Amino acid sequence: MEPDAYHRALIDPSGAFPTPESLAEDSNLTREQKVGLLRRWEYQAAEEDVALEEGMPGEETGLLRRILVALGELAGPLDLERTEPSKQHGIPRSATNSQNKD
Repeated sequence: MEPDAYHRALIDPSGAFPTPESLAEDSNLTREQKVGLLRRWEYQAAEEDVALEEGMPGEETGLLRRILVALGELAGPLDLERTEPSKQHGIPRSATNSQNKD
């Protein structure tokens, strides 16, 4: 992935990759880059889920679950025991310890 393309993906991962799985499988990215992009995508998907819960138009896509699965495969098991409750249902950065998996 070209540096400019990576920086664009940082802004909008879903605009750069058709699926979380395709991002996770991209051989041009390091594991750390993949985890960082998936974390950004996870935040965006969580925001969309909150909007749906608050009555905004749209439908549940299962995207957030797919992102979390991809994160777990890259970073190792997610430590959801330490997850603080939040409106976005997001996971803390410490839950994806990129040193869990080599």
